[in-house]
Amino acid sequence: MSAQHEAGVAATHRVVILGAGYAGLSAAIQLACRVKRSEKVQVTLVNAQERFTERLRLHMTATGQRLAELSIPELLEGTGARFERGWVTAVDADAKTVRIDDERVLPYDTLVYALGGVADTAAVPGVEDHAYTLNSAQDAEVLADRLSRLGSGTVVVVGSGLTGVESAAEIAERHPELNVVLLGRSEPGAAMNPKARAYLRAALDRLGVQVRSGAEVVKVLPGAVELAGGESVAADAVLWTSGTRVSPLAAAAGLTVDEHGRIVTDATLRSVSHPEVYAVGDAAAIRQGYGVMHGTCQGGMPTGVHAAVSIVRELKGRRPRPFRFGYYHTPVSLGRNDAVVQFTHPDDSPRRLFLTGRIAVRYKETVTASPWPTWGRMKKMPASGAFWPRGGRFTRVREA
Repeated sequence: MSAQHEAGVAATHRVVILGAGYAGLSAAIQLACRVKRSEKVQVTLVNAQERFTERLRLHMTATGQRLAELSIPELLEGTGARFERGWVTAVDADAKTVRIDDERVLPYDTLVYALGGVADTAAVPGVEDHAYTLNSAQDAEVLADRLSRLGSGTVVVVGSGLTGVESAAEIAERHPELNVVLLGRSEPGAAMNPKARAYLRAALDRLGVQVRSGAEVVKVLPGAVELAGGESVAADAVLWTSGTRVSPLAAAAGLTVDEHGRIVTDATLRSVSHPEVYAVGDAAAIRQGYGVMHGTCQGGMPTGVHAAVSIVRELKGRRPRPFRFGYYHTPVSLGRNDAVVQFTHPDDSPRRLFLTGRIAVRYKETVTASPWPTWGRMKKMPASGAFWPRGGRFTRVREA
């Protein structure tokens, strides 16, 4: 190899993005489209599979509804980003390398860590062995097969958050022959205003979903779940949507993480311990004026875009700007023909305004389908992706 060629290789700034969920794919498309005219920046997106996991529709997959299979390489077409298929098995933050499938090593100059959260199946005994999850399309398809073969019986959905509510409603609507029980510590729709919450509860009642609030599952058995206090609830199938966990890779790499294993970031989304690492989406503990962000698609995509824009600024010798984001809605489907959309203040507290019924269904579907046109616009005009609610006074972090 000539010295000139070696110098050319050394001059290439290698950006590796781990995880192709909503946040990671947004980062890859935004960054690649902004630098594709430069031969000095190489963008590589790593993911365990080529199929994009459409998390916002997994409750539909779990009930046997056929959805489009979206290809990550096809979504990247025209951007110049490379796709590397494989499991991330280690990150060496000191050597600045990523190990793929325990056999390939990718060096990086900048890393975007977007390995999002999955259902926490380790916190309660028996979940790993006896419960279904919605961590991937494949997981959802396994549950769909089980439900289709039950004929009758009881399905227990554990977790009364939005995923649990949407899943319970979908199962009850698609499988009226099944008894669906929704168990959770809090009331479904607890974060909504009283009228929206009442509408959601009435919809679950109409679908025949039995709701049990204030219930804590302490063990999952082959044919039942055991509650705190000793009571058991019979179950022919258990769907676990209670709690999430993130990959332990960040902590193992020596990155500073919080008590949940999420990478602690500064105001610009860089790791506080390794500034060449950006953390986005569910993998990051991102502090705003109202507290630490929780994982949603509406917040995840902006974090990915912001990381990409910040990397471009750094490559030009500029300082990255602080990230600010304010929530604006909570859309919840209640089967295919009903929904409720709670509009929120930037800190995610409920406003008085909400939508229900068919107009909420149309709104929810527009939101669920919005990533594709958003990414399409970013390919043509990258700056179009950099617009989202900044949250005003709600997101300003006041220094102690």
